[in-house]
Amino acid sequence: MIHLFIFLPLLAAALAALLPSLAAKRAVAVLGAALTLLLGVLIWAGGPLATTTLPWVPALGITYSVGLDGISTLLALVTALMTLLALLYAGWRVQNAGTLLALVLAMETGLIGIFAARDLILFYVFFEGTLLPALLMLAMYGGPRRSYALTKFAIYTIVGSLFMLLAIIGTRLASGAETFALEEILRRGVPAIAQPWLFLGFVAAFAVKLPIFPLHAWLPDFHEQNHPSGVPDVMGTLYKVGGYGLLRFALPLFPEAARDLQIPLMALAAFTAVYAAWIAFHQNHWKRVLAYAGLSHMGLVALGMFSLNAIATTGAMYLLAFQGIYTGVLFLAVGMLYARTGSLEVRRGGVMEDAPVLSGLTMTLWFATIGVPGLAGFIGEFSILLGAYQVSPWLSFLAGLSIIAAAAYALTAYQRTYWEERPQGAALLSDLSRLEWAILLPAVALTVLFGVYSAPALNLIEPGAQALGQLLGGRP
Repeated sequence: MIHLFIFLPLLAAALAALLPSLAAKRAVAVLGAALTLLLGVLIWAGGPLATTTLPWVPALGITYSVGLDGISTLLALVTALMTLLALLYAGWRVQNAGTLLALVLAMETGLIGIFAARDLILFYVFFEGTLLPALLMLAMYGGPRRSYALTKFAIYTIVGSLFMLLAIIGTRLASGAETFALEEILRRGVPAIAQPWLFLGFVAAFAVKLPIFPLHAWLPDFHEQNHPSGVPDVMGTLYKVGGYGLLRFALPLFPEAARDLQIPLMALAAFTAVYAAWIAFHQNHWKRVLAYAGLSHMGLVALGMFSLNAIATTGAMYLLAFQGIYTGVLFLAVGMLYARTGSLEVRRGGVMEDAPVLSGLTMTLWFATIGVPGLAGFIGEFSILLGAYQVSPWLSFLAGLSIIAAAAYALTAYQRTYWEERPQGAALLSDLSRLEWAILLPAVALTVLFGVYSAPALNLIEPGAQALGQLLGGRP
């Protein structure tokens, strides 16, 4: 079942690309994404899937090793859900969407593969496999400055990936393992003398994808120049897999280096959270606001991971998973705003008066991003700060300032677009259509549900977080 879960979207992408009509492409794409989500739900209901390892390139020691524990199942489920919502919106709201549908599905396979991979080279292949659809979506459906954004994105990601590839090769050689299978390398262990440089190689690669300061410069241009519908941005939000990479590979493989560099990395993460929130306050373009908001949240995720604390790690994974839902759908809500006003400028005004349902659901999602209790964002952010406080109270306090700043930039931007008076001569706006209801409502419902009843998600995350905490010698 796990192999079908990984590759069904890719099969649907290939079929959708070959079909001649947009209606057929839409049907195949949505059906493929829906079946993938159903498979994910069945896997979740059946419990973790043990690792399956088969030889792939024996001469080089590369294996096809895949498995799904609680954490990777949760992240894969979120990916499947958001892909389906993105395809529904793209299929009926984006002109000439045929290729876009195939690219979104291809990226889904890459993302689920990242969460399932238990071989370092296989992880690298899926990691790079998500790069091509992201670049093509930006190149084919991007804005007027997409070449600049594309070049910057490609340079950052390729250089980051090069660091990771070198670190992967060095890790196997240093451990003396015969394959790149994660289980074998963990069993053999990496000598302490080799850990710092190899650990920094992984951290550099994952810091680009999270991202964290100063490797974030590609992010605002990437989102601003992507298609205004927000569909590529949804996949871009899920693309922030650096936090998962830290948990699955960098921290368990190099525990001594992680402990030695704990405080400097926590400081960098806390600074990222506050810096990004401050920059977000000065943005006048909705996608740039969301980009810097996402950067600030990824700073919190990194803080949770580098804390080497089970509570903070649990919070980081919780935030990473549900930020993919409410921030991803906020990008689609921004696309709905653009479809009505033809602009993504923050200083618009009057939307609440004409489209109260769109405005209300959007406000709920923004409340989730700023950590309002009762919504999913609060659980992750509070757990991160609580766990980080046990390691460094001052760095936890510094990162906590980003949550206060988030309330300032989010509510200020929201007021300017939704609450202020409608511009003179502006046309009346329509409220949500049935399709838009079907996209926004599930995301809002899940954001509320997992804000008041977090046990199902925490039960998936906590075993892995506690095991990592014990391995690293952190506090429970």
